[in-house]
Amino acid sequence: MPSKVSCLYFLTVVCWASALWYLSISRPTTNYVGHMSVPIRKTVKPPKNITFNNIRTRPLNPHAFEFVISEAKKCESVTPFLIILISTTHKEFDARQAIRETWGDESTFTDIRILTIFLLGKNTDPVLNQMVEQESQIFHDIVVEDFIDSYHNLTLKTMMGMRWVATFCPKAQYIMKTDSDIFVNMDNLIFKLLKPTTKPRRRYFTGYVINGGPIRDMRSKWYMSRDLYPESRYPPFCSGTGYVFSADVAELIYKTSLHTRLLHLEDVYVGLCLRKLGIHPYQNSGFNHWKMAYSLCRYRRVITVHQISPEEMHRIWNDMSSKKHLRC
Repeated sequence: MPSKVSCLYFLTVVCWASALWYLSISRPTTNYVGHMSVPIRKTVKPPKNITFNNIRTRPLNPHAFEFVISEAKKCESVTPFLIILISTTHKEFDARQAIRETWGDESTFTDIRILTIFLLGKNTDPVLNQMVEQESQIFHDIVVEDFIDSYHNLTLKTMMGMRWVATFCPKAQYIMKTDSDIFVNMDNLIFKLLKPTTKPRRRYFTGYVINGGPIRDMRSKWYMSRDLYPESRYPPFCSGTGYVFSADVAELIYKTSLHTRLLHLEDVYVGLCLRKLGIHPYQNSGFNHWKMAYSLCRYRRVITVHQISPEEMHRIWNDMSSKKHLRC
């Protein structure tokens, strides 16, 4: 008969074995053991550069394009009173040249520094890109980013202009954004609207203000789907044919655009950014977004006129320049 000590030793061994067996089935050492086990939750460490803060502020609309032609040194030695950003396309050389020789001539006002900048994307035709590159080397007034140049990318083109001002010319006083088929009465723009002798304005934006809503007809050039813009009204916005703003607004709009869903209607999109910024555009009847038959006295009263061909631009400029002594 076994002794009491031997029995006690035997019971101890059995208890330890039972305990180890129980632990082995109730606390598996792998992620999945059998049909009845529960996976162990692994702790995943976030990457060092991710925080809750920058997750919330990650750009909704990152402007992930690079300058192909930047003219980065354009403002190194000068501080412009006015920068004119002109949206154009590759084939519009005649329009660009007409502007350079008329109202966009940077030497027109000897005591007021004006910069004229033409905005372009990249064309799908490499020959046209090369022609623009050569034109740029002659005139040094073209800025290009590597998005595809198209009607639906006009918003990208304007945001590129805002980015260029904020990056390379932040000390300018005023900016005008316009198109290559616009005639600009520079005397009215500078001396009657912007008034160089007065204190520069801040958070200022003006043009032909439109109060309207989205067009849901798919056949329209300005069609806007409900998916892209579900609201029934647009915020007040200035016609993209021409608007003027203080230079501080360029950076504000560009940074706001990074967190604003992109819309292809450029002028509406700028209006959305202005609403987020709490900047209300001022109405100015001098900005015309339609074609107007030429009359010396009529054109003396406006700031912009739409749908002007290069030939008309030369004719209007020459007539107005040679008849400054005439009264209306």
